[in-house]
Amino acid sequence: MANNKKALGFWRGWGLVVGGTIGSGIFMLPALLAPYGMMGVVGWLIAGCGAVLLSLMLADLSRRIPKIGGPYAYARAGFGDFIGFWIGWGYWISLWSAIAAISVACVGYLGFFIPALSSNPIISTITTLALIWGITFINIYSMQASGQLQLVTTLLKIIPLVFVGLLGLTMGSAANLPEFNPAGGNVFAAIATSVTLVMWAFVGLEGGTIPADDIENPEKTIPRILILGTIMVLGVYLIAYLGVILLVPAEVLINSTAPFADATVLVIGGVGASIIALGAIISTLGTLNAQVLLSGQIVRAVTSDKLFPEKLGKLGKGGTPTTALVVSSALASILVVMNNTEGLVAAFSMMILLSTLTTLIPLAFASVAALIFLSKDAPSATRGRAIVTAILAFLYSLLVIVGAGAETVFYGFILLMAALPFYVLIKKNQR
Repeated sequence: MANNKKALGFWRGWGLVVGGTIGSGIFMLPALLAPYGMMGVVGWLIAGCGAVLLSLMLADLSRRIPKIGGPYAYARAGFGDFIGFWIGWGYWISLWSAIAAISVACVGYLGFFIPALSSNPIISTITTLALIWGITFINIYSMQASGQLQLVTTLLKIIPLVFVGLLGLTMGSAANLPEFNPAGGNVFAAIATSVTLVMWAFVGLEGGTIPADDIENPEKTIPRILILGTIMVLGVYLIAYLGVILLVPAEVLINSTAPFADATVLVIGGVGASIIALGAIISTLGTLNAQVLLSGQIVRAVTSDKLFPEKLGKLGKGGTPTTALVVSSALASILVVMNNTEGLVAAFSMMILLSTLTTLIPLAFASVAALIFLSKDAPSATRGRAIVTAILAFLYSLLVIVGAGAETVFYGFILLMAALPFYVLIKKNQR
């Protein structure tokens, strides 16, 4: 069996955080935020601060519990087996739902170069499944191969975003900037909505905590990749977003279906759309790889605590959780096949919302678990800072959960409640 206990060093771990966070969301956010005018920038700043808070809270926990599973492991340590199982179940679902959604998005961008992928549902579905399983086999082969792919795609996906940002900052016009509150509604409600929209683009930052068993010196490496990775993501996002709103007039941006492509076309013509489409393909490919990697690691973590069936966590010849990877990708494939109709866009949106919700719930529990651990520590300045960070991280998680909307929270609750019979069966089999 391959020894891959040190498969992820600083740079590959950094690639997991940055590459797992920067995905398809950023490419549509300028258009989604256009109705909120310059409050969209406020949304970016607040969401960015919230993301940094979450990374600081997770960094504190990773030093205390450098264990595979990340938020799941922290929740179980703080609340016990039942909450641990519940959080692990929900987070696993968020990952294979994201695998389905992101693979669909990737093939959608491929359709720019191969029109048949956009017009023929059968070809599109086959290509999407091939993409999922191609990435899955890379992850089955070895953690090193997956980590290397993650680092390369992360470096490549940053280039087009920064390129657009620099185009806007050097060739854009302040006259294109929107009003502060063009809709004229409640400012606080508009900012809250924009923060929720922006948070979609930050989901994934917690991924650096999950494969702790495969990260070199996790007590030191995980905090570094979390904090530096989150700051890097925020910087890239702000540069790219400002570039787009400086290049594209607000009245055009609000109706745009490809804001980054529209921005580059205005400056360098049709080749700009090709650059952005290629960047989006690389971006979604890297994010897909991260989700596949994490789907195996979270199952491995829960299985190691005997809260999932033991066979799911079994390691293959490459030292990776082969069965967990295959099952996760199979479930994602079923979602893809079930939703290859004209209702795909709606299904895609729901999968992303549910994935976001079932990611933030574990982060909220991790924040409270941090407070439980800190309550037992001796008073100190470090403890006081960590308590404030954990409280703010919890409040921010709660804000974004509420902002996801009543319908999404409802379906997410049903999804999590569906775990209860499985927990009963697992405990019965243990006895």
